[in-house]
Amino acid sequence: MLRILLSAFVLILGTAFPALAQAPHDWGLGLQEPASPTMERLSDFHTMLLYIITGIVIFVSALLLYVIIRFNKRANPEPKKFSHNTLLEVVWTAVPVIILFIIAVPSFKLLFYMDRTAEPEMTLKVTGYQWYWGYEYPDQDGINFLSYMIPDDEIKEGQKRLLETDTVVVLPIDTNIQILVTAADVLHSWAVPALGLKTDAVPGRFNETWVRINKPGKYYGQCSEICGTGHAFMPITIKAVTKEEFEAWLTTAKEEFASNDNQIDMSRTHEVAGQITTQQMSGSIN
Repeated sequence: MLRILLSAFVLILGTAFPALAQAPHDWGLGLQEPASPTMERLSDFHTMLLYIITGIVIFVSALLLYVIIRFNKRANPEPKKFSHNTLLEVVWTAVPVIILFIIAVPSFKLLFYMDRTAEPEMTLKVTGYQWYWGYEYPDQDGINFLSYMIPDDEIKEGQKRLLETDTVVVLPIDTNIQILVTAADVLHSWAVPALGLKTDAVPGRFNETWVRINKPGKYYGQCSEICGTGHAFMPITIKAVTKEEFEAWLTTAKEEFASNDNQIDMSRTHEVAGQITTQQMSGSIN
């Protein structure tokens, strides 16, 4: 009955506030609404663990309460003297092993599922810099661009502070997308909670993950590995569109980013670095 009520409550929230699936919100509770098969499985695994943990807490609390009431000095003035109980010791050893096995099996299955997709339909290359991201579409004639956070003084109405970028990553829905993550300087971590993505960016190597986005919309993330003073200013903005809209975007993107050729815009990099320093000094990160 409790599970039905909880499910109904979550459904009502998801219907009334669809935007909550895309980004953090004030007084948020729980995980963001899943927008990919990976995140759906992560959410189910989280719920299973929550039930197990709740059961353990209730059992241990009840046992402690029973011991306090049943074996206090007033109720039990002459305690029995014994040191072993073979059956009890076997039970309290076997039960945790069984619980760990119940957790381990779906955990390993989920880890293997998250690792990579057997048949990717396209590839996205992600490179972490201090303190911005670079993106490349190897299968789409090498379209590439850099993505910087929009500073406070340029934020427009409706945009999310510390989460919006000047150039968004456009990806098609219902597509198996291979994602290769690396870094050019220090450790970073490319994370988008609603899509179940969190992959470390390590200089000199590629880490692989994948995603299949279920529905159109904007999905936000941030660097999740402390990478220096600008760590808090490395947002990720993904715009998921239909396959037809993605093809249309490719046409314009090939023209817009044709001259990039993987060149870093140093003037923009220095400009953003200065704005980040200003925000840090003014305390506007809070």
